[in-house]
Amino acid sequence: MTEAAGMIADAQFRDRIGGSAAGRVLFDEPMSAHTSMGVGGRADVLFFPDTVEGLGALVSFLLREGVPFLPVGNGTNLIVKDGGYRGVLISLEALQGLEVKVEGDTGDVRIHAQAGVSLSGLVDFSLRESLAGMEFCAGIPGSVAGGVKMNAGAWGREMKDVVTSICILDTEGRMREIAREDLLFVYRNLDLPEGAIITGADFHLVRGDRDAIRERISEIGTARRERHPLAQRSAGSVFKNPPECPAGKMIEDAGLKGLRVGGAEISEKHGNFIVNTGNAKAADVIALIDTIRKRILDKRGILLEPELKIIGDEA
Repeated sequence: MTEAAGMIADAQFRDRIGGSAAGRVLFDEPMSAHTSMGVGGRADVLFFPDTVEGLGALVSFLLREGVPFLPVGNGTNLIVKDGGYRGVLISLEALQGLEVKVEGDTGDVRIHAQAGVSLSGLVDFSLRESLAGMEFCAGIPGSVAGGVKMNAGAWGREMKDVVTSICILDTEGRMREIAREDLLFVYRNLDLPEGAIITGADFHLVRGDRDAIRERISEIGTARRERHPLAQRSAGSVFKNPPECPAGKMIEDAGLKGLRVGGAEISEKHGNFIVNTGNAKAADVIALIDTIRKRILDKRGILLEPELKIIGDEA
C-alpha cells in the first residue's frame, strides 16, 4: 500500500476530505455503478463537488496533502480497471449551470454551460431557446467537460466549431479562462496543461427556427438509433477513426463483430462499440480492445488509437 493510499484509508483523514468542500462524497465506491459501460473496481474516494468554488477548495486540499486525484466527468467514455483507483475521483456531474450569457443584435448568442451539463441537456436547452449550432451533439453521450476535452463531433462538425472559450482549474488551484484563439483543438482532443480541469465553456450559437432545429435533432437521433447499439451498455466509440478508413469498418472487415471475451462483446450493430452483455469485467473490455488493435495492425498495418480513457489498477 502506498503512503497516499494508507492515508486515505484513515478514518480521520476521510473526515477531513469530506469536510474540504461541499458535496456528496462516497468511500470505497464501485465504479461499475458510475460508468456507462457498467464495469470497474472500487475508488478510494468518489467526490461530487456542488460548486466550482467547492471543486477549487477540494483540489487545493488534495494538492496540499499530496493525494492523487482525477476528474472523471460523468463516466461515459471511461473504463476503470477491476482493481479500482487509489486516490480521489472527482465527478463534475453536479456542476449544472446553464445560461444565455450574451446576445447580439445580429442573432448571435453566447451561452455558458458548466462542466457537468450533459451534451443532451445542452442540445435540449438550445432547442428550447431556438438556438442553432448544437444539433450535431444530439445523441452524443457525455458532459460538456468531456465533450470539449475530446473535441466531440459528428456530422461534419466538432466542438472546436462552437466553443468560444473555456474555464479551467489549473494544477495550482487557480481558475482561468482561455479564449478560443488560444486553444489547440485537434481530432478528438483539446490540448490542455497536464492536470487542468475544465469547469465550463462558452458556446457561440445563432437564433434559428425552432421547428427546423427540432427536425435536424430528430434526424440525427434516428440515424444514431439505427447505427449504434444504444439499447446496450457501452462507453461509446472505442477507437478514433484513422484517416485511412473508419475504425468500425476495419473492425467489421476483419470479421471481429460479435467476438466476445467474458461478458464483453464487439457489437453486432457497429464494430467500433464494445457492449456489456450483462456481467462484463473491465478486464474483458480491455482484452477485446487489445485483440482488435493487434488484429487491425496485422491486417492493415494501422495501430488504432483508443478514444476511451482507461484508468486504475489491475485486480
